[in-house]
Amino acid sequence: MATDKKPATAKGGPKALSLHIGLNAVSAAAYGGWDGPLAACEFDANDMAAIAKSKGMKPTVLLTKKGTRANVLAGMRDAAKALATGDLFFLSYSGHGGQVPDVSGDEPDKQDETWCLYDGQLIDDELYFELSRFRAGVRILVLSDSCHSGSVTRDRPPPPPPPGQRVKLMPAAVAMRVYREHQAFYDKLQLDVAKAAGEVAVDPDTALAQVAASGRLAAIVTQFNPVVVLISGCQDNQTSMDGDHNGAFTEQVLKAWANGGFNGNYGSFHALVKNAMPATQTPNLFTLGTAGTFLAQTPFTV
Repeated sequence: MATDKKPATAKGGPKALSLHIGLNAVSAAAYGGWDGPLAACEFDANDMAAIAKSKGMKPTVLLTKKGTRANVLAGMRDAAKALATGDLFFLSYSGHGGQVPDVSGDEPDKQDETWCLYDGQLIDDELYFELSRFRAGVRILVLSDSCHSGSVTRDRPPPPPPPGQRVKLMPAAVAMRVYREHQAFYDKLQLDVAKAAGEVAVDPDTALAQVAASGRLAAIVTQFNPVVVLISGCQDNQTSMDGDHNGAFTEQVLKAWANGGFNGNYGSFHALVKNAMPATQTPNLFTLGTAGTFLAQTPFTV
């Protein structure tokens, strides 16, 4: 779904667009009969859009059935075309994280992480590639309140969630069934992205974690034109929790933001959110590109 919104801009200043995705369910037809019920993801998306609007951005909100692959990709591509150096794109996702087997050879654990959109998964390779299409110097803020589980949670199931909360993670048995039923589709997605990128793409979560040890990944990151700050809801070996009114991560983001009362930078903002979270869910902060100036800004600054 292409957005008809033009970027918000102060007179003579930078422009800003935002895209907020919140799924309280997915289509059972696309997920092997599993509909992935959650409670707070639509609240999360609307609350992030409210922050965006308060800071002068033009938000687009995609809730549950509107959160399709086509709509999300169109929203990102429209923003990539509209924004230039110094402009801001704010992307938030609240919903299930999932996995498909890696066929493009970029993941050491042989699994590609995904966002579970309504009618199919968005693979991390795709997300990285779509972000790479933004012009040089565009600032991109990504807040992801979902599970991108690593090898620990695949090897043994996560602990049961606290009362009133649900894990934002597609069950492993469902993930295997979905992949089996749609293998040709997901395999082709990965290979098409790798071919289009000219290099094996990596997702933002993985890039910074491995860049110090990998010359190949370092080369990919140096070719990445926009500047990305990614704050995700948990470590790869943890799970993000849903709630009744907000996801656990989003709830602490809202508290830290304090209706615009926060005036520190992204590093201190992440620290404030992280310190308020339980030990079982530790938000991550990663950057791509030359992000020093971006990180020094107050969050959500256009």
